[in-house]
Amino acid sequence: MERRLAAVLVADMVGYSRLIERDEINTLNRQKQHRRELIDPEIERNRGRIVKTTGDGMIAEFASARDAARCAIDIQIGMAGREESHDADNRIQYRVGINIGDVIFDGDDMFGDGVNVAARLESLAEPGGVCISDIVHQTISDGLNETFRDLGSQRIKNISRPIRVWQWAMNQPKQLESPVLSQGQKVRFCSSEDGTQIAWARVGEGAPVLRAPHWMSHLEYEWNNPLFGPFINRFAKATAYHRFDQRGNGLSDRHITNISIAAIRQDMEAVVAAAGLDRFALFAASQGAGFAVDYAARYPEKVTCIVFLGGYLRGSLARKCPEQEKFYNLSRQMIEDGWGSPNPIYRHFFTSGFAPDCDAGTLSMFDELQRVATDTGDALRLFDMLSNFDFKDQAEGLRVPTLVLHARGDRRAPVEEGRLIARTIPGAEFIELPGNNHMLTEGMPDFDQFFEHALPFIRAHTLQQS
Repeated sequence: MERRLAAVLVADMVGYSRLIERDEINTLNRQKQHRRELIDPEIERNRGRIVKTTGDGMIAEFASARDAARCAIDIQIGMAGREESHDADNRIQYRVGINIGDVIFDGDDMFGDGVNVAARLESLAEPGGVCISDIVHQTISDGLNETFRDLGSQRIKNISRPIRVWQWAMNQPKQLESPVLSQGQKVRFCSSEDGTQIAWARVGEGAPVLRAPHWMSHLEYEWNNPLFGPFINRFAKATAYHRFDQRGNGLSDRHITNISIAAIRQDMEAVVAAAGLDRFALFAASQGAGFAVDYAARYPEKVTCIVFLGGYLRGSLARKCPEQEKFYNLSRQMIEDGWGSPNPIYRHFFTSGFAPDCDAGTLSMFDELQRVATDTGDALRLFDMLSNFDFKDQAEGLRVPTLVLHARGDRRAPVEEGRLIARTIPGAEFIELPGNNHMLTEGMPDFDQFFEHALPFIRAHTLQQS
């Protein structure tokens, strides 16, 4: 066996089993032609060598990270041109991951942490894209005239430390510049009751606020996303804003079996303790509404007030509505079949419901958030739990100042669910916002109106009780 430092490239075909099942002979012939005419020559031209191949992918070694990245990008550009005549569902596309690491060579095979990280980076890349580790980005950033988007740190399966990831993709939307406040954010970790590591962060000064948990969150990447970055920034300019990634999401532990209401309540308890929060406001968006009610019902002495946005107390199945049951079944199938699929129709199903009033570039970045925030398995487990919860009984007993804001045309959580929160919690105020977005976007009337109501409400109830 031989050990040495190497740049490792891992490539894998997207949807290989599906393509083989649909047209085995044509897929294999096209794949062989791409290998013969494009992929293998590019690897050789960039001074690399293929160490081993699988049915739908390969591992290659390069002496230079720059050569590996140049090779990967040229292959992806070439593949796009060679496959453009095929529709999106039948197109052969590759994902590529590149890492520099200490690698063990044993005959015709290679092993080690450097290979494992490259393989996980490949799984994060969008179809037709290239994901590289931060050490590769630092090595090539001054010598390769290509733009890589910062996907933030990522929790990678079987790798204990977070890995910062950068992505190249054709025609990718321009990355939102991170607000200055994001530079002061420090991600910390705390241990929940069952040992799950939960990532949390605080930014800003003022009345303490805790964002209730919801899926598809990522403490670092959200700052660069136009659906979340400006929203976080506005909160952080006026409050001490605390956020955490729900288990199975972002920088918290992934691929865990214990996804339950009780476990998520324990995660909230762990973050509150780690952050040293005594009295604080809860901000609850979407399904975070249920968890905020659950927490406040148990710890009313800690919660100064709750602000809801597009929230609901009952999951879609708990509403006992045939239309909602159909929506649940369709949504679950879309997650199972299409999370990370090269066909944009699956992702569009979700983005069109979360932010129908947004432009195509913003929707594209929401698509990307879905991929980097969680994977198919965790998304399915979370979706099933969220679809069945019902916190209406706990809400009836709350005696906490409450403000409920809900967009008139919200397609993910009907406005009637917001009104139900206001009717159920004694003394709650209800304000209907204009627009159709479940997630509010800077530059639209509902964005400004939300903060015009929410921030004074939080200050009035939090500061007067501190």
